[in-house]
Parts: sequence; C-alpha cells; structure tokens
Amino acid sequence: MRLDNLWAGWRHEYIEEATQRERSGGTADETSCVFCRLAESGPPSIDNLVVWRGEWSFVVLNAYPYASGHVLVLPLRHVGALAELTDPESHEVWSATQDSVAAIEQAYDPDGLNLGANLGRAAGAGIPSHVHMHVLPRWSGDTNFMTTVAGTRVMSETLQVAWHKLTEAWPRPSRP
Repeated sequence: MRLDNLWAGWRHEYIEEATQRERSGGTADETSCVFCRLAESGPPSIDNLVVWRGEWSFVVLNAYPYASGHVLVLPLRHVGALAELTDPESHEVWSATQDSVAAIEQAYDPDGLNLGANLGRAAGAGIPSHVHMHVLPRWSGDTNFMTTVAGTRVMSETLQVAWHKLTEAWPRPSRP
C-alpha cells in the first residue's frame, strides 16, 4: 500500500500559535488577540483580508477556511460573550452577518450556507475571548475524505481571489 504525503504548510504557524496560547493559559487579551490586531489593521484591503468594516464590527476572511468564501463577523471591541455586546454592536454584528450571507450568495451561488458561533473553548472556539460568527458557503457533495483521512482541506482558490469576489459582491460600503 502506497502512502502519499499531503502538505498543508500554512497550518504550521497556526499550530504553533494555538499550542503556545493553550500552554500559557488559553486566554488572549486585547494586546495578543489576533482579531483585535485585525480590527486595528486599517481599512479593508487584500493585505489584511478585511472584507468590510463598520462603526462597531468588521468582516474578515477566515485564514484557515473550511470552504472558499468562509468569513468571520466580529465586533471591533475585544469581548468574549454575546451578552457583553452593546445594543449597537449586537445590531451591527447581525446586520454584517446578513450582508455576509448576501455577498456569499452573490459571489459563490452556493447550495446552502453554514452560519454559527463557537462560544467557549469546549464548544470548539479557537479564540474564545473575542466572540465571532462564522459564515461559509456549502455545496451539495462538497465534503470528501480529505479532511477525515489526511487532515487536509483542498481549497479551490486563494484567499486573495475570495477577497476580491466578496468585496465586489458586498451590498454596502465600509466606514472609513
């Protein structure tokens, strides 16, 4: 029986960061939170992969996507629970989630979408200290053996291509 190697070298940085975070107690404050760094990274651009920015929230491509077009919707403020969101933050996060669905439908024409949040480490949150929503397109028959057998996902396009598709399909402009 032949064993082929499948490489996902981009995951090494993530594995090291997650391991270090877990060993140091598993929490992130505003200075070490990757989402807070993205919130402060300036206007949407192909360099920071931020697709849209509002007054209270922003949308960014997931750097480790489950499918092409997988975005995260987050409050700009470092907050770890939905109950901690202010009314304006909560409203804009939900509105940005709806806009994410519209942009993904326009850009990708999926058969369905996954929408959800992992609240707390036990629920699968990789960064439980900064609440965020996942929005990603799905197609009939898009699951395969690669993730289960090889621990690798096969992406059909780069993050930069996905960024262009989504920003072109986004239904409303970003705030400066």
